[in-house]
Amino acid sequence: MKITDARLIICSPDRNFVTLRIDTDEGIYGLGDATLNGRELAVASYLSDHLLPCLIGRDPFQTEDIWQYLYRGAYWRRGPVTMAAIGAVDVALWDIKGKALNTPVYNLLGGQSRQGVMVYSHANGRDLSETVESVQKSIEEGYFAIRAQSGVPGMSGTYGVPKGGKAYEPAERGLPAESLWSTEKYLRFAPNLFEKLRVEIGPEIHLLHDVHHRLTPIEAARLGKALEPYHLFWMEDPVPAELQEGFELIRKHTTTPIAVGEVFNSVWDAHDLIRHQLIDYLRMTIVHGGGITAMKKAADFAAMYHVRTGCHGATDLSPVTLAAALHFGLAIHNFGVQEHMRHTALTDEVFPHQYTFDAGYMHPGTAPGLGVEIDETLAARYPYQRAYLPVARRLDGSITDW
Repeated sequence: MKITDARLIICSPDRNFVTLRIDTDEGIYGLGDATLNGRELAVASYLSDHLLPCLIGRDPFQTEDIWQYLYRGAYWRRGPVTMAAIGAVDVALWDIKGKALNTPVYNLLGGQSRQGVMVYSHANGRDLSETVESVQKSIEEGYFAIRAQSGVPGMSGTYGVPKGGKAYEPAERGLPAESLWSTEKYLRFAPNLFEKLRVEIGPEIHLLHDVHHRLTPIEAARLGKALEPYHLFWMEDPVPAELQEGFELIRKHTTTPIAVGEVFNSVWDAHDLIRHQLIDYLRMTIVHGGGITAMKKAADFAAMYHVRTGCHGATDLSPVTLAAALHFGLAIHNFGVQEHMRHTALTDEVFPHQYTFDAGYMHPGTAPGLGVEIDETLAARYPYQRAYLPVARRLDGSITDW
């Protein structure tokens, strides 16, 4: 079997997606997701201008060699654009492998380690009461792991809270929106949210919370300590992770579990965090982490240090990546939880898929490969539209981490 063609499908069914299709001389093709939220065309250019010509004539079963060729052969390594491009190629090749061997991808990764993949939903509201209602709605839908975010009194907008009753989607068409942030108001309010939730829903439901890189290590330590009575499943991205030593300070002061890594693109971003046991969950996603080949190695490394996976799974990743994450999570031993934001009905129509949700768990299905297709005719009706993630400023006007 040889690769005969590789091309991109760029569309925007309610949000932008970059999809890679790799074809072979036996009529079998594979799909990979190359979406990098707010920088989609940079990855598309990297693929079409640099990587795709190198694939023609290669054996798609040689996933390890092709991965090393694209990573080491470029000389300029890592970075979100490079790794998203490599990840898209790698996932498409695993899709081809599964289809050629007539088996789901998870069987190529060691088979099922569990019956289903536990997923968590997003619950949010403008205030405490709305967030409690949103959490209760998620429970009614069958989730027993729920991320809770709430508007903060005295702040006009807060991360994770949607506008106008719609599902939360941070990327907006047009130039970047700007929001205001107050660490002091947030730190005073956040423990109240989880105190209220535990009173209303009891101790059984797993509760998660995303800080979204907005604190310093000592502020994150203070928050983690304050949240301990409410037994969070995790506190996500408490600080920007460039300063890995900062997690030592957090770890000294709180036993609240820490998840980090949705912006990571290599195991090297988490190397010290893992080997010093400074985090509990690795959030790096399959596409931005370089694909299934790279993520399997990262997960195996993390397993030696009791670190589990919790792959990013927001709607900025297409159903192709969600399917890949479900195959991956079903197979590896040290899986923790998978983020699940439901795609819009239009996105699901463009990307027909085999994966299903039932009673807090998801399963990728038994179709060969990943079990996801793309309706190219429908996708063509929704062309790319430039969109950006927001920018955050402190109350004094200075830029901070969004």
